[in-house]
This record gives sequence, C-alpha cells and structure tokens, in this order.
Amino acid sequence: MTENGSGSIGRRGLIVTGAAAALTLGTVNFANAEGGANTGTGRADETKTVRGTLPPGAPDFVYLPLEVPDGVRELAVSYSYEKPPVPTGTQGNALDIGIFDERGTALGGAGFRGWSGGARTEFFVRADDATPGYLPGPLRAGTWHIALGPYTVAPQGLAYTVTITLKYGAPSPTPKPVYPPPRAKGRGRAWYRGDCHLHSVHSDGGRTPDRIAALARAAGLDFINTSEHNTSSAHRAWQGLWGDDLLIMTGEEITTRNGHVVALGMEGGTFVDWRYRARDNRFGHFAREVHRAGGIVVPAHPHATCVGCNWKFGFGDADAVEVWNGPYTPDDEVSLLEWDNSLALSARSGRPWLPAMGNSDAHRDPDRVGGPQTVVLADDLTREAIQAGLKAGRSYVAESAAVSVSFSVIGGHGRHAGIGERLRAEPDEPVTARLEVTGAPGCTASFVTDQGTRYTTQLPASGTGTAQWRTTPANAAYIRAEVRHAPAVQGFPGPLTAFTNPVFLGDHHPA
Repeated sequence: MTENGSGSIGRRGLIVTGAAAALTLGTVNFANAEGGANTGTGRADETKTVRGTLPPGAPDFVYLPLEVPDGVRELAVSYSYEKPPVPTGTQGNALDIGIFDERGTALGGAGFRGWSGGARTEFFVRADDATPGYLPGPLRAGTWHIALGPYTVAPQGLAYTVTITLKYGAPSPTPKPVYPPPRAKGRGRAWYRGDCHLHSVHSDGGRTPDRIAALARAAGLDFINTSEHNTSSAHRAWQGLWGDDLLIMTGEEITTRNGHVVALGMEGGTFVDWRYRARDNRFGHFAREVHRAGGIVVPAHPHATCVGCNWKFGFGDADAVEVWNGPYTPDDEVSLLEWDNSLALSARSGRPWLPAMGNSDAHRDPDRVGGPQTVVLADDLTREAIQAGLKAGRSYVAESAAVSVSFSVIGGHGRHAGIGERLRAEPDEPVTARLEVTGAPGCTASFVTDQGTRYTTQLPASGTGTAQWRTTPANAAYIRAEVRHAPAVQGFPGPLTAFTNPVFLGDHHPA
C-alpha cells in the first residue's frame, strides 16, 4: 500500500461550475497504468490510499480523479473520516461518497455509476455486480472520479482517508436489467392505496426489496414507488416481487442541499442529478427531466428539520407535495398549514392548485410501510392511471389501510363533486359537505375551508360515522376534510388520522 498526499485542498483546485461549487483534487495513478493495453492476466491487485483535510466552508462536492488502466475487473473503494467533538449547537463532520466513470462528472451527464451518501464505508463496482447503490457495468479505461460530499464540516476541518483497490482479470458479462412492468391487474376504476417514498439497502435503508414488498402487501397496499437517495440502482432489484396485486413503480429521492424531491414513477433505469442548490437555478431543468422520463415531481417533507431537508426551490415545477411524512410530527402540521394556504391562493387567483399526498419514508424496523399511505381514485392499477389520479388530487391520505373515508359536496338538483373536483354553484346556493369514516375510533372529523376549521364532531366509539355540514360558495372557496386523534398536548391539534384533498366551490374566475 502506498500513500498519496494529493487530497489536500489547494487554491488552484477550486472549480466553480454552472451549478454548485466543486473541487477537483490531484489525480491518483497506479504503477501499472502505463505500458500499453493488456488483458490484466496474472496481475496482482493494486491499492492506493489518499489522505486529506477539507476546511469549514468546503464546496458541496470534491472530486478525486482516478486513472483506471485496461484490464481492471473490479474497482473497490473504502473511506473513513475523523469525527472530532464539537461545541453544543455546532454541526460535526459528515461525508458522503459516490463515483463517476470515464464519461465524466458533468451535471446530468452519463458518467454516474453510484452513490451511497453516508450510508456505507465501502463499495465495489464490477461488470456483473456492484454494491447496492451502485451500477454494474464495464470498467473502461480512463479517468474516473470518486465523489466526496462534505455534507457538514466541523470547525476543526474534515480529515478523510480514501483507499482504492484495483483488481485485474477478465470481466464477467453485464446482465441486462429487468424493470417492473407499468401495470398490475387492478380492479378497474377504484380507490388504490400506495406508499411512494420508501428506502431499501440501495441507499440508507435497512430492508431488502423483498422485505419491503412483503411489508407492502401486509399493509394492504396496491402500489409502491422505490425512491432511493440519488441513485437508480434499486430499479433492477425488484424482479419476481411484483404481481397482479402489487404495482411497483421506479423513482428516486433527489436529495439536494436545499430540499428533497420524490421523482415518482419514472422509466426504469432513469437517474436524475442532485448536485445543485436553489441559487443555481437548475431545478426546473431536472424537473423537466423527471417529466420526460414519465415521472411526476413531488417535493418531500418540505418543512423537515434535518440539515438540507427544508424545501427552497418553490412549487412551480411540482405536480403534488408530500404534506405528511411518516409518523405525524409538528413539521407535518406546518406543511399541512402551508399547503392549505396555497389552496386559498389558488382559489383567489384561479391558478392551478397543488394536490397533497402522504408517504411513510420508511427506512428500517420499526418504520411502518404504509404509514401513512395515499389512497387514490384511478382508472386502473397502472403507473399512468395512478399518476393521473395523484396529479388531479383525486386522493386522500390515511394512517393505515384500516382507515377509509368518503367525502363529497352536494348541491342542488343532485349535483355533487368528489375529492379533487369542483362543484359549480351560485354564491348563495346551499351546499352540503358529507364525510363518511371507518376505522377511526376516538377521533374527530372536521371540515376545513379557506376560513379555517368550520365544523368538528366527535366520531362514535366504533370509529365509524358520518359528518355533515352546510355552507355556500360565498362562505367557502373550498372544503376539505380532516380526521384527527385526540390532542396529545393541550391547546394543539391532535395528530392526523386522515385528510382529503379539497372540493372547490363555485365558478372558476381567473384573476
């Protein structure tokens, strides 16, 4: 093993790209890289170690170039970094890792070969296999780049060690990936339950895809969406796990430094870049990439408190927003209120409104797959039909499959509108909101409008009951329903059991 000091930052190493600032370190060369092409037969493994220190304020991404010679069968990387104690209230060190092949590190380019963030300390890439989070494929000669992401840096700096091993020999064939089909059997036009934000061992989750599929079925789900952080490697990992009863969609959680977004239901094998901040003005471009790949754009947990999780890109490119993420917490309540404010703005301006959804963001035991889940009215159990239902807001969110709601608003002459629809009625025409609930013992049911919560009633002890309330379009631009548990803290609303997207009232009058 040799050591290489090229990991230290020099002033000339700073490269400011069209997106986030990046740093490129000195190139790592191996002794046998020279001397022309050969097959690598009989060549011994080679290992090199690079050490360096990143200062506070380091760029978002640091690239370590690596010259890969001909004849490499496997590239293996391990890394570690120091975690010194820091003062209370100060962020310590956190360093992510990934790799790009000889096609380069250009934003949105073809060179991406894997990312594990901070979930792993080592990975390998071969033609026939790779560590979860990484893509198998040819190890072509050229300049590869190990990507380091200093997520947070302690005041003392971030001292790191990267060890690279090249193993020589004839490569095995790369298997052709098999992706989930875009449809399941379904029940025709019906309400389908799904969880579209899930993590496996292909990013920072602790469960294998087969375990997630089993838990999804046990949770009564009809569809799921795989959404690993900044990688598409899991798309090929579901073979044999789908079926007539379970639609598996392929996506990604695009995890930027200014918020996370679930790309929901893209074509299998699609990767969307994440290396930009809101100030770089690149999100719209990559939102269009999601759409071109057949997916929809769903900002995730917009008010989460983790570093880099708070959503700062705006909602102009979004198709829906994840209002409820995992067990109900105060940041979900803030997201719900902000979303409700956006409904009032849409009602006033006549501009399109943004539907809400909920997902579990389950990573490992005891995280509950399907808690919560989005229940969507779709023409069939297909990717396109589910996406259409979500984009139209024909959906509600429930904490589990035990909870069901039916919500509509009824006007004169038998006219009615369901979730996500508009009931056209004169300003002073009486309309009746009706909510039917099952599976919510000890809960209350409420109707919420642009004026706030207007009516609340206690559900029967059985958890099955009906609530009705009358109003007019002059007094309510929209109505939506909430079902809540009893408050855990006096003076604060109880956690959600379920909530619906709205029914808008009156004629549509753009501003």
